[in-house]
Order: sequence, then structure tokens, then C-alpha cells
Amino acid sequence: MIVSAKGRYALRVMIALAARGGTKPAPLKELAAEEEIPYKFIEGIMTELVKAGLVESVRGKNGGYRLTRPPEECTAADILRVTESSFAAAECAGKDADCPRAQTCPTLPMWRALDEAMEALLKKYTLLELAKSV
Repeated sequence: MIVSAKGRYALRVMIALAARGGTKPAPLKELAAEEEIPYKFIEGIMTELVKAGLVESVRGKNGGYRLTRPPEECTAADILRVTESSFAAAECAGKDADCPRAQTCPTLPMWRALDEAMEALLKKYTLLELAKSV
């Protein structure tokens, strides 16, 4: 799996929200400037994160975006599931892959084990842990 720019930016903005405490709304322009993410790109990312229920939008003078759950309850895997189509290391090994050689492929168990290890690692890192280094 190669994490897209969208995935890396989503992680950065979620870490930034967690570092702020996660409860006070952060204005989008501020987040974009601090994280050096183009404004139009961050708008799209935040829309996806809102739809996934990871952040919420707060309107008004002191509005912006904030986390919907505590930073210790949100993992890198939760965020990357929103932005990445798959965690699969090989196209043929994904959970929804329809490989005609699956029954006889000698490498399929290896690819699936790699996928499971990658997902387990991403589940291990919470926003709380990631934000400690900020």
C-alpha cells in the first residue's frame, strides 16, 4: 500500500486537531496554513472526514472543525480507511479481490499476512500517541 497525499494530509490535519485538544473548533484556513495543505484540497478532505463521522463542523464566529471522539479512540487505520481505497499490498490480495488463481497461488497467503500486519500496525497508533510528538 502506498498512502496517497490525501491520506497523509488527512492524518496531519487529524493530528493537528488532536494536538489542540480536539474539542475547540479549529478554523479551516488556520489548519490549512499550519499544515501547509492547499485550501481546496483540505476542504475536500474535511468533507470526507465529516461524512465518516471522525470530525464535525461547527458554524459561527468561533466555528471550524473538531474531533467527534477522544484522540485515544481514533487510530491511523480509522483515518486511512476514509482516504485510501484499500490497505492491500497486492491488488489480487485485497478482501474484495476476485483473483482467478486464488486457489492455487503460492504467494496469496503472504500478501494477506502482509495486509493483516499493516492494518494491525495502523490500528496500534492513536491520534493521542501521534499528537504527543507535535
